Amino acid sequence: MQSSPLISDLISFLDDSPTTWHAVLAAHKRLQKAGFLELSEKSVWEIEPEQRYVVMRNGSSFCAFVTPRRLPKKVRLFASHTDSPSLKLKPFPEIRKYRYVVLGVEICGSPLLSSWFNRDLGIAGQIFYTCRQGQIKNTLVRFDRYPITLPQLAIHLDRDVNERGLQLDKQEDLNALAALERSVKGSSFLELLLRQDIDFERIMAHDLLLFPLEKARLLGYEHSLLAAYRIDSLASVHAALTALLHYPESLEEEIKMVVFWDNEETGSCSAQGVQSPFISQILERLIHGFKGTREEYFCLINRSTCLSIDLAHALHPNHPEKHDPHHAPLLGEGIVLKSNAQQRYATSASSSLSVRVTAAIKQLPLQTFISHNEIPCGTTIGPLHARQTGMPTVDIGCAQLSMHACRELMACQDHIDMCHLLGALFQTACWPEAK
Repeated sequence: MQSSPLISDLISFLDDSPTTWHAVLAAHKRLQKAGFLELSEKSVWEIEPEQRYVVMRNGSSFCAFVTPRRLPKKVRLFASHTDSPSLKLKPFPEIRKYRYVVLGVEICGSPLLSSWFNRDLGIAGQIFYTCRQGQIKNTLVRFDRYPITLPQLAIHLDRDVNERGLQLDKQEDLNALAALERSVKGSSFLELLLRQDIDFERIMAHDLLLFPLEKARLLGYEHSLLAAYRIDSLASVHAALTALLHYPESLEEEIKMVVFWDNEETGSCSAQGVQSPFISQILERLIHGFKGTREEYFCLINRSTCLSIDLAHALHPNHPEKHDPHHAPLLGEGIVLKSNAQQRYATSASSSLSVRVTAAIKQLPLQTFISHNEIPCGTTIGPLHARQTGMPTVDIGCAQLSMHACRELMACQDHIDMCHLLGALFQTACWPEAK
């Protein structure tokens, strides 16, 4: 594969985004550069036609949109999430035992735990602290100068690990080795790290996660594959954001919008998750800004379609039995439409029309995923968004191997196709729909 600017930009975005807060900051910088004005949820909005706006929520979710020339009748909405399964430092993480300094973690979401062992790990996230003048401040941090690690028990001390598989005590085995006690005297390990970059009086609170220090990298012959942490679902965030930034022109009476939520991996039950009223409040305030009525707001919801963009399970070459044989997506073979009769995905025949027709017009390949009947699938923000708003929704994504691992894998061409599909959906005069 020839070097692609889209893939180079995706790699840069992934490397800049070890946590959800860093991803939102990286996206916000791109939007600001493109002329998007920030609206505060705490202030009265003055909405103008043919303008670009961004709304942040709690630093980890955001919505960006382009207003139309007149009262909006529809919204073209792309949605995904900013978080990934991870290991989070406990509020008081430091443990000293046997002259080691280790850090206790909580499991955040459903990470593939075995993939986190024997790696060089950094610490990143947000902290709140008091400065010398007594003010409370917050900042993002990222520490990679002094990596920590999760050392696995040697095979000599766990003789049958290769036969029975890795079995973990999640309370004890996930304590990360940070330092030898003799090198950390008179202070905590975390405080020593923080003082290198921040002049603080006291740390008040923190949300800190571990992340692998290995950068995103192209793999395979002709560099057709991409390996990285947080492909799920930052690849989707990147594709949707790229489409909006490439095609920011206003439409006549349709809003162009992207929304990216936090906490999808932990159930979305938060003020910044998809089960919050964040998107509904934004849309209602938009209609109000155009002097529209609540009745017109309800009309907009029901005329619109949301594309829930996530990742999909690619067929594993060593385990084809894990898939339905006729609905098993492959790496590099196109965008995946995800369906589930139990509504774990929100796709219906009617909600999928915009994707099907646009892909056909642009000659972009489509694949279909349904889960094996004996292996229940996961879910996405799609059904939750549909239930929360009542908006018709379709679930799509790129195929991926090693989902929820510390190092995930996707095909570069699939991401390029996704960027082109979303760009076409923002560029086209109208979205295809049944009459």
